Amino acid sequence: MLYSHFVYIVANEYRTTIYIGVTNNIQRRISQHYFDSQNLKKSFAGKYNCYYLVYYEGFDDASAAIVREKELKKWRREKKNKLISEFNPRWESLNNQVIYFQD
Repeated sequence: MLYSHFVYIVANEYRTTIYIGVTNNIQRRISQHYFDSQNLKKSFAGKYNCYYLVYYEGFDDASAAIVREKELKKWRREKKNKLISEFNPRWESLNNQVIYFQD
């Protein structure tokens, strides 16, 4: 199924810092995080080199995705870690998986 919106979590290389976001184009957004971490470093994700995709959820509806993003951002780190580990036990980079989702 193709989704129009995604909630995603990116982490830094050592998986010590995470960033939660929402987007309607996950490939472009991951690329933006990577570019920002290499160059601008003005955003949180850029400053902490968070561009390794470790978790994502797809949604048909933008408002549902935004609600979920806000929900996840309120969680304690331990709960976020559990969510990621259940989805991606080894916290592997999933960046290459998202090339199949859109376009």
